[in-house]
Amino acid sequence: MLEDAYLNLEKYVLENGHKKSDRTHTGTLSTFGYQMRFDLSEGFPLLTTKKVPFGLIKSELLWFLKGGTNIRFLLQHKNHIWDEWPFQNYVQSADYQGPDMTDFSHRALKDPEFNKVYKEQMNLFCQKILDDEDFANKYGDLGLIYGSQWRAWKTSKGQTIDQIQNVIDLIKNHPDSRRMIVSAWNPEDVPSMALPPCHTMFQFYVVDGKLSCQLYQRSGDIFIGVPFNIASYALLTSLIARECGLEVGDFVHTLGDAHIYSNHIEQVKEQLTRKPHDAPQLWLNPEKKHLDDFTMSDIKVKNYDPYPKIKAPVAV
Repeated sequence: MLEDAYLNLEKYVLENGHKKSDRTHTGTLSTFGYQMRFDLSEGFPLLTTKKVPFGLIKSELLWFLKGGTNIRFLLQHKNHIWDEWPFQNYVQSADYQGPDMTDFSHRALKDPEFNKVYKEQMNLFCQKILDDEDFANKYGDLGLIYGSQWRAWKTSKGQTIDQIQNVIDLIKNHPDSRRMIVSAWNPEDVPSMALPPCHTMFQFYVVDGKLSCQLYQRSGDIFIGVPFNIASYALLTSLIARECGLEVGDFVHTLGDAHIYSNHIEQVKEQLTRKPHDAPQLWLNPEKKHLDDFTMSDIKVKNYDPYPKIKAPVAV
């Protein structure tokens, strides 16, 4: 089964992971250096042992590919993955006039009363981002994150580099190149980013008319984050393969610090009791050939038959 590679990762870290502290003070079981491989010709690697919201995955990827750094696009597609960071900036600004929301500590967010008010203020913030373009421009931006680095990397000479277009050109014209690399880790820009890139760089490889991609991810939240990353980069590989007139090959996922948060351990054990179903198939609108032409309705998964989702708290 295509999904076994992921389940084997969960099992390995559960049995062999080291107990480590972390930025969120939640605690993890962690291993350093782990690699998975998914043959995309066998199906699309969207997990079936729990439901994974594909709509969030494709809207986030399209946002990256548009060079987006403002959450307004995401909110227009009911995607709240990135809300927390601009909201924190807003409540710490002089424009914010609501209840005190400056304590974002793990302990504070566990307090029911604080969490209730936090969510109310977050909802008001998101609605204002949607309703007020000027407010969105001022408080909805996340800095020089993935979309900016992928499509408009800033050089020391004041120019920009479209890394995605560069690799497409190489794939089309020099498919044996070993330089088909996109990096999101720009040391100069890391301090100004809402969150330093977790998926830091990826490389493409062409052989026998197939396009493969390898991702290096410095940090991977195995239960919540990694399933999104697998599907996102499988989709990215498929879209670029379409642009370049190639079939899909492998997605290779290399992880640095791969970890299970301590408050996800029981959920991981539950997931490991489930037998995977057949992988779904990715459908891309056959009338669309170019990466920048794809919209949400042009990308679908067919025959997706997942088990119910497994609830788990996000470590913040």
